Amino acid sequence: MKKTILQLETLACPTCMQKIEAAIKSVTGVDKETVKVLFNASKAKVNFDDNLTSSDAIANAVEAIGYTVLKVSER
Repeated sequence: MKKTILQLETLACPTCMQKIEAAIKSVTGVDKETVKVLFNASKAKVNFDDNLTSSDAIANAVEAIGYTVLKVSER
C-alpha cells in the first residue's frame, strides 16, 4: 500500500468534496475506507495498492470530473 496526497484547487462547496471522494473511490485499487477529502485544506488523502493503480490514475479521476489537481505527493 502507498499513500498519496492530492493538493486540489480551492473547493467551492461541500458537494465538491463529495464528488471528488466518489471519483477517487471509483478507482480500482483505492482503499475506500482511507479516502479523506479535507474541505478547508483542499486536499485529498488516499491509500492505494500500487499493483493496481497509481497516484496519477487517482489524480486523473479527479480531473475527469472537472476539478484541478495542483500537486501530487506520494509516500
